[in-house]
Amino acid sequence: MKSTELKTEVQEFKRRRILEEARELFYLHGYEATTLDAIAEGLNVTKPFIYSYFRNKSEILRAICEIGIRSSLVALDEALASALPPREKLRMIVESTTSIIIKNQKYIVVYEREEKNLQADDAKELMALRREFGLRLATLLEAGAKSGDFEVTDPLLTAVSIGGLVTWVASWYRPLGRWSQTEVTMHMIRNVERMVAPRHSI
Repeated sequence: MKSTELKTEVQEFKRRRILEEARELFYLHGYEATTLDAIAEGLNVTKPFIYSYFRNKSEILRAICEIGIRSSLVALDEALASALPPREKLRMIVESTTSIIIKNQKYIVVYEREEKNLQADDAKELMALRREFGLRLATLLEAGAKSGDFEVTDPLLTAVSIGGLVTWVASWYRPLGRWSQTEVTMHMIRNVERMVAPRHSI
């Protein structure tokens, strides 16, 4: 491994650790009650160390909030680029995004709770990413409706509803709770398939 690649890996690791510590503190105590001093103390580093990766606390919040949506967009694009039929693409999207939501549960919860504390430009950009997810998913639903795989009267509204349904998992899923990740994922898939299934197949 080249020294530049190793340096990049180390920098990415340090940045990730800052985000993980901030996520925990924002999740437990809230954004406004958490200081950069508290984040630094939790990591056993100095505040200047944090400033070498983030300009301020609001930039950390923005980075936390965009993790789930950017990962979901990548997963969606991978599914859309596949040669699978519309129904299988949709199943793949729901499965992958549900896994992303569960894996990044605390990041998603912090976003939902602390969106009001984002800088205006950051909030707009993140909302644009969420709209983009809905628009891309809507194109799949529209194509599936034309092919007879789906029955959808309003593809965009249905896409937004699917996104909301899957994101909602972050608010109630418990790793050691009643339902396993697999059970939750399959439940989401079945619900979404019922939402778009042609009447003759229900």
